[in-house]
Amino acid sequence: MHKINTENRSVAILSAGVRLEGTISIPDNPLGLVILVHGSGSSHYSPRNQYVAQVLQDSGLVTLLFDLLTIPEETIDLRTRHLRFDINLLAARTAGVLEWLDLQPFAYGLKRGLFGASTGAAAALIAAAELPDKVDAIVSRGGRPDLADEALANVQAPTLLIVGEDDEAVIDLNEQALAEMQPGPDKKLMIVSGASHLFEEAGTLEQAAELARDWFLDYLSPVSVH
Repeated sequence: MHKINTENRSVAILSAGVRLEGTISIPDNPLGLVILVHGSGSSHYSPRNQYVAQVLQDSGLVTLLFDLLTIPEETIDLRTRHLRFDINLLAARTAGVLEWLDLQPFAYGLKRGLFGASTGAAAALIAAAELPDKVDAIVSRGGRPDLADEALANVQAPTLLIVGEDDEAVIDLNEQALAEMQPGPDKKLMIVSGASHLFEEAGTLEQAAELARDWFLDYLSPVSVH
């Protein structure tokens, strides 16, 4: 397989009045751009999201990993654990990142996807509902899309919900969320066999990353069939 060269840059994103740290990775001749929205108690250094980002980069997609909370907020949240569940705050930060991208030359002309994990999936869905012209595809991995509540009915972007087979409570929540969305072939729930909530079992995170990659390539590529 042809090795894709990727340029990595640290970025500071001004979003909703705060400065968020992130890493942008730009492969040669990019096909699209994916923003990874991490879950509760995590950061842009999350090894699982970094693994998914690498799979996406290897297929020619730009990735943006960023922190939803500032360093002082993370310090507070380690004690209180309340900010990680402030979905409206996380959604506002995600929307701010989408607006920041409008000003970045590397993002010009690229379709954009959102990849959300855990509570980050709800933040991604709310941001997509608020800014439908800025989001072209969404993937949730082990996510809590149910926390997006009434925003679910307003999500226009093609959405793939990925859940582990053994994560039964979250499967139920994802099925409920899917029922709240506009029905159609571009709204799907896929179950990864043998996987628990964090996809720690051998080969399961790889399967989830490949499902996400294929979904994004379908809907973000310039030659997309959709």
